Amino acid sequence: MKFIKTIILIFTVSLVLFSCSEKKNTKTELEVKPELAMQEDLQNITVAIEGMTCEIGCAKLIESKLVKTEGVEFVAVNFEAKEGNITYHANKINKEELKNVIQNIAGGDLYSVTAIKEVQSFEE
Repeated sequence: MKFIKTIILIFTVSLVLFSCSEKKNTKTELEVKPELAMQEDLQNITVAIEGMTCEIGCAKLIESKLVKTEGVEFVAVNFEAKEGNITYHANKINKEELKNVIQNIAGGDLYSVTAIKEVQSFEE
């Protein structure tokens, strides 16, 4: 009887160990590589910005404010083209919030976003 209890105990322990190890290996690719999940939510937009009067002051000010915004990965503001290229994490911030950041710089009286265009990548 003692022998049968020992065999049942060993079988039960083995069953638990093997079933747990199988669950560990069933993670999705996004769970194994969280950086993939972060990359998949990256969005690129180009925003048309009115009200900039100089490259050093205005364009750099907009860039510095956006770069400090949580969820923004990349910013490049082009004074001559009157636009900004922004890469952001869509799960942290949205286009409307980015527009509000730009339009609220310096009290909200200087800059306005006149268009937002989603792009796959930025042209060089």
